[in-house]
Amino acid sequence: MPTGADGSGGSEDAEGDAPLPGAPATPRNRAKSAVLWGLVGGFSFLVLAQGYLLLDGDLPFAYAWLFVVAAGVAVGSAGVTYGVEHRVAKRRT
Repeated sequence: MPTGADGSGGSEDAEGDAPLPGAPATPRNRAKSAVLWGLVGGFSFLVLAQGYLLLDGDLPFAYAWLFVVAAGVAVGSAGVTYGVEHRVAKRRT
């Protein structure tokens, strides 16, 4: 029996051609992925807001509120990622 790079045994697809890519779609892996995508979303918002401010833009709220909004973006993107990742990602089940 072939062994995958991670030593898991390398499950194969329906045709038996090649091992499926990615880590197993466990709840822990989905949560870890969602948290990481949440961080990406929050930091992306901060980068875009900082770029807007550098180009002489004016925000309708105080600078400190950027971090509150960024936290909201991070939580929202993490929630959406956790909710739909299992439908769109090609991971082993």
